[in-house]
Amino acid sequence: MTRPDEPVEERLADRLSHQTPDQRPAGEPLVQLLRRLGTYDRAAYAAVARMPTPTLDAPLRELSGFANHSKPWLILAGTLAVLGGPRGRRAALTGVAAIGVASLVVNQPMKLIGARSRPARQQHGIPESRWVPMPTSTSFPSGHSASAAAFAVAVGSVLPALAIPVGASAAVVAFSRVYTGVHYPGDVLVGVGTGALLGGLCARVGRRVGRG
Repeated sequence: MTRPDEPVEERLADRLSHQTPDQRPAGEPLVQLLRRLGTYDRAAYAAVARMPTPTLDAPLRELSGFANHSKPWLILAGTLAVLGGPRGRRAALTGVAAIGVASLVVNQPMKLIGARSRPARQQHGIPESRWVPMPTSTSFPSGHSASAAAFAVAVGSVLPALAIPVGASAAVVAFSRVYTGVHYPGDVLVGVGTGALLGGLCARVGRRVGRG
């Protein structure tokens, strides 16, 4: 049996392995794939823990904490709304809407279904100099990563010139969640993918409303 802090791939594999005997042969390749992905997830987490980059500890720790409640994205949205003209206001509105949708989807049904504890970062050797307060919510997927990706995709669709800088900033925030030890890489990757998808959908809805 897997522990609740194991990568979510292992938890899914464990559930599938308890299928009835007539169902198991068809699902066995998927179980094996999920367990392999879980192994890679733990290995990637451990590799980040071993990174010899103490100069990054304070900046990434501060950035990860500052990203709570989507503060960087809301500040940027406010700046765009005030200084960016009509397109800036549309980008700000689309970006904030994307954050709202991503937060709702990730922090409610997805985290409840995942029901996964946070990584044991002391056990995995994450240096204390990187630590941020451990969130009380479940671990899978990463809400910070989802909100960052949703905002970056939504704003970039309206203002393409911002796509790369905002996207890069979102990527650094997402990485900081693994670097500080509060998420497995799999949590972050699924969060980024979910956020990017929802950000794109919000941008598409925004374009249709604008044409209407």
